[in-house]
Amino acid sequence: MLHPALARWLLAFIPNSVAVPWRERIRSCVGALVGIAVTGASMHWLLGGDASIPLLVAPMGASAVLLFAVPASPLAQPWSFIGGNLVAAVLGVLASRLFGDPVVAAAFAVAAATCAMFALRCVHPPSGAVALTAVLGGPAVHALGFRFVLEPIALQSFVLLTAAIVYHTLTRHRYPHARRTNAPAQAAGDTAGTGVTRADIEAIVRQQGELIDVAADDLQSLLHEAQLLAYARSFSDMTCAQIMSPQVVTVRADSTAAAAWRLLERHRVKALPVIDGERRVVGIVTRTDFVGRTAFGLRRLRNARFGAWRRDEAAGRRVTELMTSAVRTINVSVAVAELIPLFAHYGHHHIPVTDDNQQLVGMITQSDLIGGLHRQSQTRRLRSA
Repeated sequence: MLHPALARWLLAFIPNSVAVPWRERIRSCVGALVGIAVTGASMHWLLGGDASIPLLVAPMGASAVLLFAVPASPLAQPWSFIGGNLVAAVLGVLASRLFGDPVVAAAFAVAAATCAMFALRCVHPPSGAVALTAVLGGPAVHALGFRFVLEPIALQSFVLLTAAIVYHTLTRHRYPHARRTNAPAQAAGDTAGTGVTRADIEAIVRQQGELIDVAADDLQSLLHEAQLLAYARSFSDMTCAQIMSPQVVTVRADSTAAAAWRLLERHRVKALPVIDGERRVVGIVTRTDFVGRTAFGLRRLRNARFGAWRRDEAAGRRVTELMTSAVRTINVSVAVAELIPLFAHYGHHHIPVTDDNQQLVGMITQSDLIGGLHRQSQTRRLRSA
């Protein structure tokens, strides 16, 4: 039998459950495969038969895990990745030349790289392995000298970063991770009326005395979203049917892009659900989709104050070529609480509402959600008065 204190200590090593859904895990694994494959193939193509330069260095594997599995981490952002690798490579080569003992050189390289990454705000854990590679990589790496910084480190880093950006874009995932803008912008601003301010969050982070792998903006936004979700959950009997706009301006899938733009202008809406002959949603087209779309026979008027569009005589492209086909819909009977993450976390602005037959029956915007919660709150207040 283990001593209770020892047992508690050992139990502390049990990892927490992973909240990442399997679909996202598979997406990350495929991304790492693509990223490393593209990097290795690019090096082979660019360097040809130059055997003096490694086609892949081991730290890129660790970087791939960060870039594809945890792309929202501050440690995985482009400046952290590129800056950390370059700084570590420079200091690693320098240490290998200053110290004859490889152990001393390795220790100095990693310590100096860590210090420099903190100073330059580009902390990237795999960069410590870059510094070690420069010291312990063997005669081939030592022969490269400071060329090691450019080839292979800089070259492989930029190729892997490009692969990550393209892959995340194609799989509709946000990278680089942008600051959340739905939380209050002022440093002293109250978060959802609870008395918790941005300054409070930053003070708590500083009090931890260690690097927390979550940005303060994200912490503030998550707190804000949790409070909205808790508030919406108090209206558990309220469904999408009660807050949606039933009169929806739509466009048929076989319509032209110019016709879709005229509908947006005429009804002064920002998005149009694209439906088929049975009113099933097959996509959505927004005003943003028209920006720079001269190939669709649309061009911007030079003297138009609001950038209006007009149809060229050659316009004949279909709306299906312009729309976003991976559109998120929600059932009319779903509780309002389930809408909060869609608007707050996933960046949706318009969500089509469908019935049990997948036919379009309405549309919900952020304004609809806020207005519905406000009306329900006022109704409850009047009843309790």
